[in-house]
Amino acid sequence: MPISPPPLRPGDQVALVGTARKVTAEEMAPAVDILTRWGLRVVLGESITAAHHQFAGSDELRRRDLQQQLDAPDIRAILCARGGYGTTRIIDQLDFSGFAQHPKWVAGFSDITTLNCHLLKLGYESIHGVMAFIFNQAGGEASLESLRRALFGEPISYAVPAHPLNRPGSATGELIGGNLTLLQNLTGTASDCPTDGRILFLEDVAEYLLSIDRMMVHLDRTGKLRNLAGLVVGHFTDPQDNAVPFGQTPDEIIATYAAKYQFPVAYGFPVGHEPQNMALICGRPARLTVTAAGTELSYL
Repeated sequence: MPISPPPLRPGDQVALVGTARKVTAEEMAPAVDILTRWGLRVVLGESITAAHHQFAGSDELRRRDLQQQLDAPDIRAILCARGGYGTTRIIDQLDFSGFAQHPKWVAGFSDITTLNCHLLKLGYESIHGVMAFIFNQAGGEASLESLRRALFGEPISYAVPAHPLNRPGSATGELIGGNLTLLQNLTGTASDCPTDGRILFLEDVAEYLLSIDRMMVHLDRTGKLRNLAGLVVGHFTDPQDNAVPFGQTPDEIIATYAAKYQFPVAYGFPVGHEPQNMALICGRPARLTVTAAGTELSYL
């Protein structure tokens, strides 16, 4: 079972780090204010004020900053500043031996799926949740509160309305997942995680319907769907189409491949690139229950 880092306590020190797209200290100010109100002390990593084209500094700078926070025993959590692209460029150059001596929460989503999966492969839980860049987004209050509860070790469970494509059933297993594009991209790498017996959750943004289908084909052909305990489908925000329509929605595409198997499937889960992006603890054993009345997800 994956190791769970210690929950945060008031007075703990947390770091904001940019592993992907660049941000500014001004853009981080709302997150710093919120974290301070949570009773935490905030450290801005070197990457927060750095820029190299679209990245939060060069690969070496971002790697060095993240490595420093991974190693520092007084940093109790690392909150990723923003997604975009860039985490996969530095993941293989990181050393997690210091982190293993003092495990800490790492939180983020989208491009940070790379870190979530890599940590799970190493045997540690992490949080798929709201990033600092959008801490103050309109309509995101419940998502932010779910992140706080996850960080501070408070109980979390979710109830979601029924969806017409849902497949009823009950399953238990460790949560794994995140951004579909990243999960497909990580296949065969040192960050690739087994899905057998686990509950997989998926989300994505601005992807072509054809690409979503192609990625689902890839997941299926590589055996990622075959032995799942359950499947949770989140937001597929702003899907794109070609001049000749693909003919299916993202949910319908996923249902095509899920139909080959018997595990329970829940659609419409509030996770992904929208204000409703509830925190999910990657690696945490959970129970998924899908009935005609809706979906419930709780931790064991």
